[in-house]
Amino acid sequence: MSNTSEPQLESETRQERRELGTADITRILKLLPHRYPFLLVDRIIEMDGDNSAIGIKNVTINEPFFQGHFPNFPVMPGVLLIEGMAQTAGALCMASLSNFEPQLVYFMSIDRARFRRPVLPGDQVHFHMTKKRNRGRVWRFDGKARVNGQLVAEAEISAMIVDANDNKGA
Repeated sequence: MSNTSEPQLESETRQERRELGTADITRILKLLPHRYPFLLVDRIIEMDGDNSAIGIKNVTINEPFFQGHFPNFPVMPGVLLIEGMAQTAGALCMASLSNFEPQLVYFMSIDRARFRRPVLPGDQVHFHMTKKRNRGRVWRFDGKARVNGQLVAEAEISAMIVDANDNKGA
């Protein structure tokens, strides 16, 4: 006798595992090795499995990079916007793995980077990351950084997940 509710229950369990939700700063610190002053994601407000995520960076005048970029006109460096995208994608990768410790995510490439407008103190940047594909340990994402819904930067990035223990001798 076949129980028709078992396949449905199994499907629901798979769906629950796929729905990752959000990540506060405590969870981000568990997912990523980055720390102040280089952690550029304060919260992840939306994760859809390993398909997409939206990370948030609250930009304040207290950021150390504003001391030199630029003293009379503080502008968040574009490379840090790209890094914020990469960190959001990296947290998504790590959260989607069932056993992610002690793995790391290494940046592999940046393509089609474009900067549309400056990001200033007081802005809240939303890093919208969408998986284009992943093959084995290599992931590729399309990223868009937005402030108040306006596109401020975009890029395609790729990263590789590696076991941290494999790199101790490197």
